[in-house]
Amino acid sequence: MLLLSATRRGSPLCADESRRFRRTGRKIGDRVLTTAMALAISFPFLSAPAQAQGRKIPVVRDAETEELLRDYAMPIFKAAGIAMTRPDIILVNDKSYNAFVPDSGRMFINVGVLMESETPNEVIGVIAHESGHIAGRHLAQLRGAASNAAIMSVIGMLLGAGAVAAGATSGSGGISQGGLAAAAAGGAIGQRSFLAYRRGQEAAADKAALRYLNATGQSAKGMLTTFKRFADEQMFIAKYVDPYAVSHPMARDRYRSLETAAEQSAYFNKKDPASLQFRHDMVRAKLFAFTSHPNAVARAYPRSDTSLPAQYARAIAAMKTRRRDAIKDVDAMIRQLPNDPYLYELKGQVLLEGGNPRSAVAPFRKAVSLRPNEGQFLVWLGYALVGSNDPNVLGEAERILRKGVQQDPYSRIGFSQLAIAQVRQGKQADADLSTAKGLMVAGDFDAAKRYAARAQKNLKRGSPAWLQADDIVSYKPPHLGNN
Repeated sequence: MLLLSATRRGSPLCADESRRFRRTGRKIGDRVLTTAMALAISFPFLSAPAQAQGRKIPVVRDAETEELLRDYAMPIFKAAGIAMTRPDIILVNDKSYNAFVPDSGRMFINVGVLMESETPNEVIGVIAHESGHIAGRHLAQLRGAASNAAIMSVIGMLLGAGAVAAGATSGSGGISQGGLAAAAAGGAIGQRSFLAYRRGQEAAADKAALRYLNATGQSAKGMLTTFKRFADEQMFIAKYVDPYAVSHPMARDRYRSLETAAEQSAYFNKKDPASLQFRHDMVRAKLFAFTSHPNAVARAYPRSDTSLPAQYARAIAAMKTRRRDAIKDVDAMIRQLPNDPYLYELKGQVLLEGGNPRSAVAPFRKAVSLRPNEGQFLVWLGYALVGSNDPNVLGEAERILRKGVQQDPYSRIGFSQLAIAQVRQGKQADADLSTAKGLMVAGDFDAAKRYAARAQKNLKRGSPAWLQADDIVSYKPPHLGNN
């Protein structure tokens, strides 16, 4: 399981009014756009995502979980009419129950969604809701609403600022409290208008989700379970919350608005297939074990629990403290599930991280033989070959890693290991280009440009590699305001 990071940034909107209020207007504009665009770039199921406030998002890479989510999503994507664009589903290393879409091409889902959902249907309901935002083109519409809210807020607060200035020159020698109230109210008007627009979009996405679930012959019971959970959590704070000052309808209201329609569906009592439930339970155990202390795993999955998900969790927990026991545990599972590629991947990971890359090669090869086009397996295998320090396999490692990053272009570690394989073979320019690509994946554009420029100096002008380096050197990161 690998971790990456990504960030998004917003650009400030400045009000350019009269010279007298220019500075005030600029501050107001910054504040308005900070609020408006933080909401505009995400459609959380419950709360605003980390990147909406400009912080880094820790992204989890795991082939098994990603495949499961794709299998959950594809029928929904088809029903929503977005199967051709096939948005990437990206896992976020956050245990809170949240999902969001920043654009039409990506859907972020917190690991907490999978860990807290007891059935696949609950996760599918989340995916259906987020698909409703993508199919409804809510992001593009919301940007227009954010712009209108910003204009309303700036005008309202500038008028308030005028009252503030009038108070300062009225002979009272002080600033008018009424003026301050007017300034605050001006911002609130625009913000409430914008939030009302968002609540309408959330309700539309809920209804769209119901249509997609019916079209795919699936129950909406999981969606209701999710909203009931939220409603229970909000029970003690709901009376203190202004329902017009939040971006989402209150959970209890969402539950009630969906309950009747959901229960009328012919599929309401339909259960998930046993095979899908098993895969869901395995992934839940895996995510819990990787993100929790071994003691917590022992409490959640005691030795008395002999199920395969419990064995999976204990094997992963053992990686952190008792690697020999982890290998024994994984081998015992492989005897029960000899064609499960993820068990071979786990065994290889235990060996590789335990400092034995040569022994890790065989289980990674087995995983690749079972899933030849899984980019993460190819990267693991190439990583183990490079780590074996055998010069005779560097050529093979380079070929495998090239295929790995072709299948999985988001793998920073794939590019870094490819660079190592290349530099050990004396291919410095190729190694610099691979390093630059890895830095692009990490979002370190300045460093990527430096390595790409260095690569260009030693690459044939006009060659495919030279052109790739040139693309990186010429790259200009998009800004939210220009999208």
